Amino acid sequence: MLLFDAARPNPRAVRIFLLEKAITLPMQDIDVDGGENRQPEFVACNPAGQVPVLEVDDGTWLAESGAIFQYLEELYPEPPLIGATAEERAVTRMWQRRIERRITEPLYAAFHYGPAVDMYKNRMVVLPESVAGFKALMHDGLVWLNDLLPATNTIVPGRFTVADITLFAALDFGVSIGWSLPAELMHLKQWFEATAARPAIAASLHPKSTQTGVHY
Repeated sequence: MLLFDAARPNPRAVRIFLLEKAITLPMQDIDVDGGENRQPEFVACNPAGQVPVLEVDDGTWLAESGAIFQYLEELYPEPPLIGATAEERAVTRMWQRRIERRITEPLYAAFHYGPAVDMYKNRMVVLPESVAGFKALMHDGLVWLNDLLPATNTIVPGRFTVADITLFAALDFGVSIGWSLPAELMHLKQWFEATAARPAIAASLHPKSTQTGVHY
């Protein structure tokens, strides 16, 4: 297998996942700032033109971090980061989708259409007029999640999962470009600090992590 990697939040989420499971895979870095992921040879294999991508042994390309998580979890079930039972897996996927819909997708859209609009305007449709709206959606999602976190430092109660990994990678990226977590969201800040203390988090930093940008 070969993982196409980059200094972006979603590839970092996959790196965290690999480290938590002690999986070692060969990686090939993709220059997203330079548009390498939008070159014809890359798009021919991944029409979305995004990273991360996992090339499996038969040559199939698996894009989307959630699909990569699922594939690797089935190959390497321990420790379970999606779930060990059908119910656990369903609960994790439920929370993963909530996190994406209410927080990470608005965060990435606000970045694409705002601070990074000059980079992305020739790669995708950009909507600069919607940045404030996406930031408001993201803030609403953070407030909603904060109110659900008092009893646990994990999004799925009692289990560290891909939902935590996905959200941390996104929010840590947001912090790196100056979007701080609201001070009043104490439960969320405690979750963030507890997650940041996990050994896999520091180990997952990319050598080019000072560069900005996301999964496109």
